[in-house]
Amino acid sequence: MGLIGILLGLALLMWLAYRGVSVLLVSPLAALIAAVFSGEPLLAHWTQTFMSGAARFVAQWFPMFMLGGLFGKLMGDSGSISSIARYLTDKLGTSRTVLAVVIASAIVTYGGVSVFVAFFVLVPMAHEMFRAADVPRRLLPATVGLGAFTFTMSVMPGTPSVNNAIPMPYFGTTTFAAPGLSIIASAIIFVFGMWWLGRVEAAARKAGEGYGGEAETAPVVSEMVREQAAPAGDFDPAELPHGKQAERGPSFAVAVLPIVVVIVTNFLMSLIVFPRLDFSFLSEEQWGGTTIGAVSGVWSVIVALAAANLTVLFLNLRRLPSLRESLDAGANSAALPMLMIASLVGFGAVVAALPAFTTVRDAVFGIAGGPLVSLSVSMNVLAGLTGTASGGMAIVLNAFGDDFLRLGAEHHIAPELMHRITTMSAGTLDALPHNGTVLLLLQISGLTHRESYLDMVMTVIVSCIIALVAVLILGSVFGSF
Repeated sequence: MGLIGILLGLALLMWLAYRGVSVLLVSPLAALIAAVFSGEPLLAHWTQTFMSGAARFVAQWFPMFMLGGLFGKLMGDSGSISSIARYLTDKLGTSRTVLAVVIASAIVTYGGVSVFVAFFVLVPMAHEMFRAADVPRRLLPATVGLGAFTFTMSVMPGTPSVNNAIPMPYFGTTTFAAPGLSIIASAIIFVFGMWWLGRVEAAARKAGEGYGGEAETAPVVSEMVREQAAPAGDFDPAELPHGKQAERGPSFAVAVLPIVVVIVTNFLMSLIVFPRLDFSFLSEEQWGGTTIGAVSGVWSVIVALAAANLTVLFLNLRRLPSLRESLDAGANSAALPMLMIASLVGFGAVVAALPAFTTVRDAVFGIAGGPLVSLSVSMNVLAGLTGTASGGMAIVLNAFGDDFLRLGAEHHIAPELMHRITTMSAGTLDALPHNGTVLLLLQISGLTHRESYLDMVMTVIVSCIIALVAVLILGSVFGSF
């Protein structure tokens, strides 16, 4: 009965979240259903197990969510994102419109800008570029998606995304884990995605298909899509319209400098500064009895985002027409996504505490192929079911993180390789049709699943699966590099 309760709770969580019911309501309900079937005390699990798991997530990740929200909003309202896109368009020309959109999306998201902010700024511009080049607008979501939430979200070394950060405390790694494998995987995703888009664009031109009429963009995000999108990202879509954008953005050099600051600062903190300092005091009880290896990755991203925010403000203070509104919106944007993912973590904490969970544990570690395959399968399944890479990742690592680390040590698997397999696996099936990021991108683009989803499958799912298989093979043969 306990296993039935766990499966029923997960099914209810998936179905109601897909229907647009808030995860804040659904997660505790699903957890209590699982507890009922196991004959466990409900109130104790809600206040002691569920809330403890959720609270740990909030305590650990609030600074990163808040600073990331501020950075994305300031980059958008200062006109920096628009300036980067326009510069690339001018340099590459209309004949390379698809490439320009992919690169622009990749640059801003690799630099720490939330994908939702990137959508809100880049999609209207991409419509103009596609219209000028007469590229079918149905390809727009697949093009933006390839640049915004594939290799820059989960694969590239150093990307400060939440998805690349969540494994760090569990494996004692940094965002630069397995850099060689990460670059190879990123190249595979980019090349395959561009090949597919080029193939479809060429076929459309041969058939006489052009842009296809006027775009019906939807800059105002519906409440249902907001509920579905928030747990899939790190920015509340409701805050996107708040604040005012600069009438004229900065030059490309000024616009891209804060992104450079994020990457360089993160690198310096992760690999040079923190490893050389004495943090032995962290072992004391008042600091949680931890080590610098467990927190340096998170600290590095926090310092990098803080430095980038100050850089944006310093370079663009006069360009921000409503600074207070932009700051408020950026800070507020972090609350809902963080609490929703924390609620999913709370659900996972209750499930992990139930007696029937041993059956789930045995099933996960009984998957043939060793720890890397077990890790990959469990991440894919949970990310696909919940429709969120970060939520699925947090559930699995909260339940199995210590076990995977132990099994990795027994099989001589580097934690850095496990980190990269984790992020890549969670970033594949999370983009199924019910994923909030997919729904938001389609709504802002004014397009439907029927028009655009097949091409999205190829650029944001199939490409990532191919890269994941390549990394699994290379990592199993050569280890982490």
